[in-house]
Amino acid sequence: MRARLLALGLLAAITGTPALGAESQAAVTTDRLSLALPHGDLELRLLAPGIVQLRVAGAAAAPATPVIDAQASFATVTATLEQQGDEQVLRSDQVTLRWNPRRAELRMEDHDGRLLLTADLAHAVEGRWSLRHAKGEPQYGIGGLNAFDAATGDLLRQGKQVATAGNQGHTGAPLVWSSAGYGVLADAEPARFDLSDTTIGIRAEHATRKDALVPQAQDAQERPVRTLYLLAGQPAELFAGLRQLSGAAPMFPKWSMGFTNSQWGIDQQEALALVDTYRAKHIPIDNFTFDFDWKAWGEDNGEFRWNTDKFPGGPDGSLKRAMDGRGMHMTGIMKPRVHVDTIEGREATAHGYWLAQSKPAPDYFSHKTVRDIDFDNPAARAWFFNDALKHSYDTGIVGWWNDEADDSGIDTQFLNMQRALYDGQRAHSAQRVWSVNRNFYLGSQRYAYGVWSGDIQSGFASMAAQRQRMLAAFDVGAMHWGMDGGGFKAPRPTDENYARWIQFGAFTPMFRVHGDFGQKRQPWVYGPVAEKAATEAIRLRYALIPYIYAYEYQNHLHGVGLVRPLQFAYPNDPAQRDRIDAWMFGDYLLVSPVVEQGQTSKQLALPPGRWIGYADGKRYEGGKTVTLPVDAKAWSDIPLFIREGAIIPQQVPMEYVDEKPVTSLDVNLFPAGQETRFDYYDDDGNTYGYEQGSYFLQPLSVQRNDAVVTFHAAAPSGSYQPALRHYVLAFHGGVASAVKNDGQALPRFDGVEALREAPGEGWAQGKDRYGDVTYVKIAAGADRHVQLTSAADQP
Repeated sequence: MRARLLALGLLAAITGTPALGAESQAAVTTDRLSLALPHGDLELRLLAPGIVQLRVAGAAAAPATPVIDAQASFATVTATLEQQGDEQVLRSDQVTLRWNPRRAELRMEDHDGRLLLTADLAHAVEGRWSLRHAKGEPQYGIGGLNAFDAATGDLLRQGKQVATAGNQGHTGAPLVWSSAGYGVLADAEPARFDLSDTTIGIRAEHATRKDALVPQAQDAQERPVRTLYLLAGQPAELFAGLRQLSGAAPMFPKWSMGFTNSQWGIDQQEALALVDTYRAKHIPIDNFTFDFDWKAWGEDNGEFRWNTDKFPGGPDGSLKRAMDGRGMHMTGIMKPRVHVDTIEGREATAHGYWLAQSKPAPDYFSHKTVRDIDFDNPAARAWFFNDALKHSYDTGIVGWWNDEADDSGIDTQFLNMQRALYDGQRAHSAQRVWSVNRNFYLGSQRYAYGVWSGDIQSGFASMAAQRQRMLAAFDVGAMHWGMDGGGFKAPRPTDENYARWIQFGAFTPMFRVHGDFGQKRQPWVYGPVAEKAATEAIRLRYALIPYIYAYEYQNHLHGVGLVRPLQFAYPNDPAQRDRIDAWMFGDYLLVSPVVEQGQTSKQLALPPGRWIGYADGKRYEGGKTVTLPVDAKAWSDIPLFIREGAIIPQQVPMEYVDEKPVTSLDVNLFPAGQETRFDYYDDDGNTYGYEQGSYFLQPLSVQRNDAVVTFHAAAPSGSYQPALRHYVLAFHGGVASAVKNDGQALPRFDGVEALREAPGEGWAQGKDRYGDVTYVKIAAGADRHVQLTSAADQP
């Protein structure tokens, strides 16, 4: 110990860090510490005010696994270090860290001095990490359920668990976090967690094979966790920190915010006929995804090119032109395997691209011998996006449905398969990448990665079980989640089951339907009652596209997407800790889809606050359980509620997302006593121009103060110039007698339609299902300060 103290004293002389056992005369500015331990040292660094990195001294600076973004960068944190008795105390704006070398103990407190975590670091150098927290604090993360797990489960995590990508539909991350204000992330793949009521234990799980990023001298079965990250803050802050560490999710194209019909068993003639039927029935849709049918599967280049027997207009681009004219996008399935006895198969053999665990075997569809590609191999990834695939992309396959890479049992196989497509497409085209994949491991999100819940059964029980799978996915950072609406496997969903599933899907990030070979999932297949209910749900989704797309940008920017489990929104409310029956859709909508057959009433516990029924305008006090009538005959209702303070931009529903330029937006406002905000966002919807600042972002805020409502549209940022010219603001909850902008009275019009037709700004009175409304038309993109005053407040 004496030698270690002398060594640390020498370090203090060099760096200005106070030596242990001595009282500092003044705090010094630094963002890091060296922690001396019995079997080695740890390096502590504040990467951000609420992010702490603990790394075994001498460990490579590069991430050990793809969990951590190798391109992540962090600005220098302003923090102070001082000596308090035996402890060194490092403070940032967000956390206080107290290091006690005698006990090999590190304590992390929040900015108010509340103890969050105590780390026993005695065995950290050997890769065994132990942390303590207050008793009974809820733990989330690690993983969810795969497609075939029978349990619907819950969101809380306890006991021994392995963070892995897992079988189909599973989502995983070496992350545990708590709504009590902290998170712990390991640079590990996979990782084992041992959670008790007061402790978090973390160590590496035995790997199935050596990862290319691990030094070759290291035993393939021994991959100790050499770097750990501690995060502090509310859920949104924790996930913003996760986004900094693991990398941002690139924005999906705007068309993918709409509806997707996937089908196995189809040809060009049927595809065009189905799209024409959607258009004739005015059912919005943006994307058709093809299964095996689109490929020349089993032939030379067959994994990567059009099947000319079924899609004769694929290779020459005529099908693309026909679909473009209908406002449709085409996306196609991709497999991780290649036929061995093809040009590509022989190339893979010659260059060593095969996955070692994958042995030659007959393909279930072509019945020819196939083998999986090793996508962890950078050369194999570069080879995969070949000239044939580039041609298929150029002629219309503009998105990737990656299937069955989970069969390898390797966490990074799906991640790196999509990475191959992401890197290949970005090098080839400026169009945004879109994908859906059958499992998820943290780090995948960097490659425009969506996940779906696997080959699930039809039926109400399976549909209900998707709620937990979705919300657990968000708890590990998989914000682009979807499912096979209607269920993949037989039996055929009932008409009621289909209608309710579409309503559920309309309030998920990736809204799609799919079925087993030959099964149809178009709304009109399920009878006129289901068709009407489904069509209304799809149209509602399209009306909300401006709201939805704004949260797509927030996900890219801050790591929290469109759908949020209730513990995200209400972290301090124990009643919301483990709920899967309802979730927030953005900041201002709460949805609880009907998932029971023949249900005539539904019990719903509303979170705290005030709520308004979306469909009927009825007002509710939160913190109570309400009984809602359910339409068991027409299936026409979706339990959907507006949170007081809401700002919800909507547009007239279109046949597809970019059918017409949006020149005017309706913005529904429900002012509360405290200011609320919504950042309206737009861009070209298709390219990566937003990465260079080509976007339109305008903060909108509103507040009610007795009889006065104030609204502010701040000056926008970004260089993109949208078609949008006006907002038509609908202020609910009372009618104004005077409206001013920057102190100047706005002209009044005789009704909202006259207001819409007017060339300039103004206001009007009216009524809708929510009651009295004051409509105010203002220029979009301009700095506006609007004040509404009721008659009672007039002098």
